[in-house]
This record gives sequence, structure tokens and C-alpha cells, in this order.
Amino acid sequence: MSLQSLALIENWPVPTAAAAVVRADGTVLGTHGPTDHRFPLASVTKPLAAYAALVAYEEGAIELDEPAGPPGATVRHLLAHTSGLAFDEHRVTAPPGQRRLYSNAGFEQLGDHVAKATEIPFAEYLRQAVLDPLGMTSTSLDGSPAKDGVSTVDDLVRFAAELQAHRLLDPRTVAEAMTVQYPGTKGVLPGYGHQNPNDWGLGLEIRDSKSPHWTGSSSSPRTFGHFGQSGTFLWVDPAAGAACVALTDRAFGPWAVEAWPPFTDAVLAEL
Repeated sequence: MSLQSLALIENWPVPTAAAAVVRADGTVLGTHGPTDHRFPLASVTKPLAAYAALVAYEEGAIELDEPAGPPGATVRHLLAHTSGLAFDEHRVTAPPGQRRLYSNAGFEQLGDHVAKATEIPFAEYLRQAVLDPLGMTSTSLDGSPAKDGVSTVDDLVRFAAELQAHRLLDPRTVAEAMTVQYPGTKGVLPGYGHQNPNDWGLGLEIRDSKSPHWTGSSSSPRTFGHFGQSGTFLWVDPAAGAACVALTDRAFGPWAVEAWPPFTDAVLAEL
């Protein structure tokens, strides 16, 4: 089966784009574009890094509520963007747990914390814990755990299937990752402005009733995932029983704000 809706990426004003839709059992319902092309992921790196941190938690190397990052913060705060760290600077701008301050610095401190606890460099830990077991041979972390992943649609389809039917983690851990952490917390969703509440799980953004948003108007409130400033996204819609990955090589901007929601609505309509 091939989804006609995926061909809409042909209309995006980007040099290169690839997309795919996958079910929980790994069945790929359709692809379009060069799915083996390696794209910079930008912040779509974060769910991969978060998953590795959750493997470290299940292995007993770290605890979600142990101190990590700035004073008073925990691993959970870092994963949920509530540590109080600034966006791209390692300075504290709020007390832990009070505001949703989307933070690359927080994910960098998370990576350092896991590396110290496991005595394995974080990029290598990610490879051993997530990438190798899922067969993601074209994916690498070439720097910051917040934004320096490189991958293909083919590889991310494997991860998107894992997010729906878990082989690497206990279902209870994944359920926690998809549950809103620090409910009612307000904050800014990068590119989309102030959201109240700005709901987030553990390394996964949760759609809920956010508006405007990068997913579709028909996306269920339970939809979760991430988008990246390199023009990339991955969403999982449990109500639809499917996930979608789209990677491009043009920076996120007004074109994406305009193109992504109708694309997602078209995919969901075809499902």
C-alpha cells in the first residue's frame, strides 16, 4: 500500500525531502522521497537521547528523580524541560519545575549525567542502547544530545515503530514518557509562541490542545513526538495507530508552519 498523501512533500519549498508512515508492528504504509538520505535531525535528536536515558534508568544506572543539572533539578526535570536552564546557555533562569523552558542546555547536561553514570560517552551509549538494537545503522550522534543527530527516514521508521510497540523499554516506562510531566506548566513552544499549558512528557512533546501547532488539526490530543529546526519532524498518533516521519534539508520557518499541518491532516484522512 502506498499513501498518496505523502507525495504532498513534492510541493514543499525544500531542496530534498523524504517521508514515511509506519504502524506499530513495523509495517511501512508508504514512503516518498530518498528514505536512505542522511539528514541533520536538529531537535528530533532529543527523543532518541531521551530514549537512551530511559534505557539507562531501566538498567539502574540512573533514577528519574535523582539530582541532575542545576541545583534542585532532577533527571526528570531535564527530560521535561523544567530544569530552569536557559534555551542554549548553561545558566539558570527559573527554579526547577515552575516553567517549561525548552532547553538544549538541559539535554546536554542530561547527556553528561548519563555518560558519567554509565562511564560510557553519551553518543556511544545511545548507539549501544537504542541505535544498534533497532538496526538504525545510518544514524549517529555527532555532538550535542540536544540537536546533533543525523539519520534517515528508513532508520527513524524503526524508532517510530519502537515508540508504538516497545521492545527496548518496559511499557510502563514508555507510558510515563508519554504522560504530561508537571501538568499545567506554561511556556513557549519554539516557533509557535506561548502555550498555556505547554504540555511535555519525558523528552516527548505532547500535543493535547495546543494551538497553533506543527501537527494537524485532526491530530488526536494524545499525539506526541518532536520537530526540529532543520525542517524535520516525527509524530506518533495513538488514535490513528500510526506514526509519520518527515525529513528535509531546509531550516524550519514559515514554510513549515504553513505546510506541515495540512500534510498531517491529509495523511490522517488517508489512514
